[in-house]
Amino acid sequence: MERTLGLEELSPVERDIYYAAEELSKNDQEVRTFGLIEHTLVQSVSRPTFFRALKSLVQKGYLSQSGSANRGRYLVHAPR
Repeated sequence: MERTLGLEELSPVERDIYYAAEELSKNDQEVRTFGLIEHTLVQSVSRPTFFRALKSLVQKGYLSQSGSANRGRYLVHAPR
């Protein structure tokens, strides 16, 4: 399924963050960094690793920063 969705290029941490963001975005359109850090899929990930993976997901186009806030809010995009 990950290959079909184009997620095989992501690292395990990136994949977990993306899945957590997908799950959280179903309740609301924006995903907050705080919500992602607290999610069970990424609780065991160190903060530096989390933020490196989050930045990578933004660079790869899987997430983008929300225009409604300065920082800490992201929009989830479907994999290409």
